[in-house]
Amino acid sequence: MILTTTNNLDGKSIVEYKGIVSGEAIIGANLFKDILASITDIVGGRAGAYERVLREAKDNALKELENNAGRIGANAVIGIDLDYESLGASGSMLMVSASGTAVKYQ
Repeated sequence: MILTTTNNLDGKSIVEYKGIVSGEAIIGANLFKDILASITDIVGGRAGAYERVLREAKDNALKELENNAGRIGANAVIGIDLDYESLGASGSMLMVSASGTAVKYQ
């Protein structure tokens, strides 16, 4: 399955538009990671714990998007858009949503 943020597939011909598909992932960031990230922010550097959580959420959302596209007979998703949002009273949860157009190409 091809996943791309572009609206076309170079060298491929789109023969059918299957519709919009999406995938979501919600991941909670725990207190231990919050403390480590705070320390990293104070002394400088990158917050590796948060970066891993973001990457995991993005990968999960894209995998769900790919599965949903496959279920409707697509072999690619074009025009993918990723959105990140914090949820919960204290913003302790992260939601990543991925959406795009499922297509069939030759």
